[in-house]
Amino acid sequence: MRKKVFETERLFLSIWSNADLPLAEQLWGNQQVTHFIAKNGCFSKEQVAQRLALEIESQKTFDFQYWPLFLKEGEAFIGCCGLHDYDSEAKMAELGFHLVPDAWGRGLAEEAAKGVISYATYQTDLSVLFAGHHPENAASEKLLRKLGFKFQGKEYYQPTGLEHPSYLLVLKDCSSSRVKTKNFL
Repeated sequence: MRKKVFETERLFLSIWSNADLPLAEQLWGNQQVTHFIAKNGCFSKEQVAQRLALEIESQKTFDFQYWPLFLKEGEAFIGCCGLHDYDSEAKMAELGFHLVPDAWGRGLAEEAAKGVISYATYQTDLSVLFAGHHPENAASEKLLRKLGFKFQGKEYYQPTGLEHPSYLLVLKDCSSSRVKTKNFL
């Protein structure tokens, strides 16, 4: 039985471990998933292992990661959703989600993201969430706007080599009157 970070109506989020390499390969080894997050559209086996290590380290360092997602019914793995550190001083983290193709179009990314936003609001000292998406990923844009994220501009995203539309969601009042973000054009 997997340790649960938290649950939503249909999902539970767990914590990545080294034993999850087959799940990581199922997700980040799938070109349909990585099409919008990798410069050449896919991750090598080494890049998948590096991504898993990044998630494990993020959990140790910040107490959050892009947590693996499972359906409650049957415990099928469907992807990940969670947070990465974006700017510790500003108490800002990045929200992200990657789902296997079989999970697309079922409202699961929205459900998971709402759960992560609630977690960030009530279980962390984060003030702001950042999110971005590949310029051609209309589904992610639609979901971020639906979640209440506000467009801020475009930011260079090194893994794709492109300027990505970028958004913020204020969770709590910030100590400064204006939230500063990295490299917006």
